[in-house]
Formats: sequence, C-alpha cells, structure tokens
Amino acid sequence: MRTPKLVALAALAAVAGLTLAACGDDDDNAGSAATETTAAAPADTTAAAAEMKDIVDTAVAAGNFTTLATALTEAGLIETLKGEGPFTVFAPTDEAFAKVPQETLDALLADKEALTSVLTYHVVPGRVLAADVAAGEVATVEGSNITITVDGGVKINDANVIATDVLATNGVIHVIDAVLLPPDLEL
Repeated sequence: MRTPKLVALAALAAVAGLTLAACGDDDDNAGSAATETTAAAPADTTAAAAEMKDIVDTAVAAGNFTTLATALTEAGLIETLKGEGPFTVFAPTDEAFAKVPQETLDALLADKEALTSVLTYHVVPGRVLAADVAAGEVATVEGSNITITVDGGVKINDANVIATDVLATNGVIHVIDAVLLPPDLEL
C-alpha cells in the first residue's frame, strides 16, 4: 500500500516527465501570451534558497495534492517533474479533483493515454511567474492551448488561480481550483 506522500511525490514526478519530453522545441511557443523565462532560480545564499525543493517535493510538502500525485503515479510521470526543467505547473488541489464526476475520474485513471493527456495539459514549458502572465492563448506540453484571462482574477480556462508563484528549484507551481480537460479529450 502506498502512502499519500509517496503517491503525491510519484504523481508530481510524472507530470515533470511529460514536461521534459515536450520541452525539446520551444519555438512553437513564440508569441505566447505569457512571457517565458527559462533561467534557473536566482542564485541566493540565504537559508530560503538553500531549502528550496523541486516541483514534486514542494507539492508533496504542501499536502493538498494527493489526488494529483496518484494520477501522476498512474501515468508514470513522477521522475519527469523531478528533472531539470524549468516547468510551470497549474496544479489542481484535492478539492478540485473532488469536483470531477467519479465516473470521469475512474475512466481517466483506467486510460493511461487520456490521463497523460490531462496531466500534461496542466504544464507549460519554462518558468512563468505571475508577474509575467498576460491574457491570451498559451501552448501546453499536451499540445493544446489553454486560455488565460486576467479580468477579475487570473483564470486558466474556467479554473481560478488561487495561489501563485510557489517556487521550486526546477520551476513554479500555480494552484488552481478545477481540473483542466483538453478540448479534444474523448473518454
């Protein structure tokens, strides 16, 4: 039996793996609505910088991404998100996953290809901080675009961004309140 912490770690690593696989050619992202910065985290000798963790470990430490971690584990994507990056992950909380109808969630967990598609739809190559976000269409690792709106708060498609700039050594996490589904997903 897997512990929730281990499952969360595995799930986040899975998302990272998908991101690394799709980051080989960023030329298609020219003209994205968000400004992409690919520099590593600024060199800093402070205690905070020394304690910074990768995306997976950062999410696991947060404690509210266990369903995401389970999904990442099922898709086999954990090691990727522990990779060099940089990645921007729009991470749905456990409460966000609870909004997904159980039959849809079960179908996703049973279909590795569809699950991988959904998970990589939550990842954008590069480190995109909240200050760099602008309204428009942005390509995801999955290949489809997400729509970012900034009027009345930042939204990714229909999901509200509820926390921003959770920094990690290999990217950044923005927390969202809904699970994003690619437009062409068929279950």
